[in-house]
Amino acid sequence: MKALTGIRVMDFTNVLAGPYCSMMLANMGAEVLKVEKPYLGDDSRHYGPHVNGESAYFLSINRGKKSVTCDTKTEEGKAFFRRMVEKTDILVENLKPGAMERMGLGYDALKEINPRLIYVAVSGFGHTGPYSPRPAYDMIVQAMGGVMSITGTPGGDPVRVGTSIGDIVAGMFGAFGAVNALYMRERTGLGQKVDVAMLDSQLAILENAITKYAATGIVAKPMGLKHPSITPFEAYRTKDSWIIAAAGNNNLFAKLCQVTGNEALISDPRFDTNPHRNQHIDELSDYIQAKMYAHTTEEWMKIMTDAGIPCGPINTIDKLFSDPQVEARHMLVEVEQPGIGKLKVAGNPVKMSLTPPQEELSADPAPELGANTREVMLSLGYSESEVEDYLNKFQNKDKAVKD
Repeated sequence: MKALTGIRVMDFTNVLAGPYCSMMLANMGAEVLKVEKPYLGDDSRHYGPHVNGESAYFLSINRGKKSVTCDTKTEEGKAFFRRMVEKTDILVENLKPGAMERMGLGYDALKEINPRLIYVAVSGFGHTGPYSPRPAYDMIVQAMGGVMSITGTPGGDPVRVGTSIGDIVAGMFGAFGAVNALYMRERTGLGQKVDVAMLDSQLAILENAITKYAATGIVAKPMGLKHPSITPFEAYRTKDSWIIAAAGNNNLFAKLCQVTGNEALISDPRFDTNPHRNQHIDELSDYIQAKMYAHTTEEWMKIMTDAGIPCGPINTIDKLFSDPQVEARHMLVEVEQPGIGKLKVAGNPVKMSLTPPQEELSADPAPELGANTREVMLSLGYSESEVEDYLNKFQNKDKAVKD
């Protein structure tokens, strides 16, 4: 029994934001039907890296789902889509606003078929506002949402965050909205529309930068490896690499000064409070950095951990594959993917005591294009002959294109 066992999701999405949203729901036990366009499927099936011609990118965000091909440009496809909606709890789509309505498949039309439907729309700018019709990609909303303006080194060029947080955060908020709507449906019996914009999602994670400007009028700028409001809280070069050390209060600051041989700084009026340390951040950084070359990162990790100082190395991705904490939390799980073989992917970060997530040490593979079309059509009451006619018209072409 998983938290979302018995919940059916239609994933009518493409590439990342929408698929990430539905993957979160699948991880918690929902049955996710990935509704894909015939012949080519989700665009990300064609993104690298490829292993034996199969997309590892697609696998990473579509594992544990079922694939159904449905051509919503045809009347047969629209009819099939509506039949699925009748028995669906959550529909996730990430088309440009208005696209679903032009097909006759927008929320207002679908709620007439299924009033309990929860309709999650993830788009660049949302379904209201002057920017609503515009297309968007991850880097565009990172830029427009302010995140890029505070990322990078002081005085340097703007820098994209190294992972696609424009897409991923919107997907997370979409899943959050979906489970909120599920809870509300338990009380009212009615579904609703959940409208999540990538741009909104970027503003929602700005925390300190928004508050800083609202309170002081100061526009936040990139600070590189320093924290904007806690000092000292930054990365230091060690004898062999880097370490992050964080002293979030006076007690931790004193401990950091002691282990680095900077005891005189504890009572220095420039550094006796966090506001004072913020005012003299560069001077303080120089004092501490001068002592950090004495030891390797591993040595500093033991010294600081023993002293109770929050710290951590700057890991490269390969280091995660041998990290004991990552292993203990099952944050890298193995998938046996047809055409690829065994491959590790990121696990589920949400751990629940009564209803643990779908994956523990292994996860279900991603589906081949259209692999579950027959199964789903039969479950919806289509006859064998109707299924054969549909498959002959659409799915055989899926296989021909792949071959």
